[in-house]
Amino acid sequence: MRGLLQTLLANRKAAIGAAIVLAFVVLALAAPLIAPFDINQRVATPHEPPGADHVMGATRMGRDVLSQTIHGTQTSLLVGFAAGLLVTVIGTAVGVTAGYFGGKVDEVLNLFTNISLVIPNLPLMLVLAAFIGQTGPFVIATIIGLTSWGWGARVTRAQTLSLRQRDYILAAEMLGEPAWRIIMAELLPNLVSIIGFNFIGSVLYAVITEATLEFLGLGDPMVVSWGTMLYHAQSTSALQVGAWWEMAAPCLALVIFGSGLSLVNFAVDEIANPRLRTLRVPAGVLAGLKRSHALQGTGEGGRT
Repeated sequence: MRGLLQTLLANRKAAIGAAIVLAFVVLALAAPLIAPFDINQRVATPHEPPGADHVMGATRMGRDVLSQTIHGTQTSLLVGFAAGLLVTVIGTAVGVTAGYFGGKVDEVLNLFTNISLVIPNLPLMLVLAAFIGQTGPFVIATIIGLTSWGWGARVTRAQTLSLRQRDYILAAEMLGEPAWRIIMAELLPNLVSIIGFNFIGSVLYAVITEATLEFLGLGDPMVVSWGTMLYHAQSTSALQVGAWWEMAAPCLALVIFGSGLSLVNFAVDEIANPRLRTLRVPAGVLAGLKRSHALQGTGEGGRT
């Protein structure tokens, strides 16, 4: 695990992406200390533009947009990481179980996986959220987690089927090792890259989906998050009156956080698949090649 962490940090994409994600995590944990104003306090005039007193302006209710964006980081990241963890756990459990045991177990689990993949996720989540009513962050995370595990299960199953025929797995079975120990000690350590890729992608998907559901009015409007900020800005016609900053602040937060997760995701994919790595030629080798070409050019010029 330490070697994997060092490999990730040595990758420029992973280092930049991890720094962005870590900055948002610190921002969420320290939100009560960093936010300049109370999120429910009227501290400005309605739709006050950005200025010295309010860097990101104010909402129609006179609330500081910067403070709401900082506090909204807590809810959005909580939903994202909770839903991502649930998706990863379910997808990994289903995929490993189906790939390792095979037979009837594989057929049944593969059937449920196909059903999960065939049903469109967003319409299903819209129906569930509308049926439940105004849902809180925990319910939204649960809905996302229970409806979005199919892709991760399919990828994990395919990789497990490949590892299932490896010599060390067959040797462990011949030695009489129980199935649970083979899965925990032999299979899962070799699935770390797949599991990490699934988790990071699921977190990104969950954050965007949570913002979408709340923007459509299916979340709890009393809870401050990036999605509810967009919902309130849309319901108060912020863009129509020129208060673009009410939409820009949560959108910018979503873009930056999503970019950080995407960079980490690309880095994990490069590390897991060496064919995606770009070839980096050392500077000394490049200098030697240039000198060699220069000498060859000189020699050709002298002969002519």
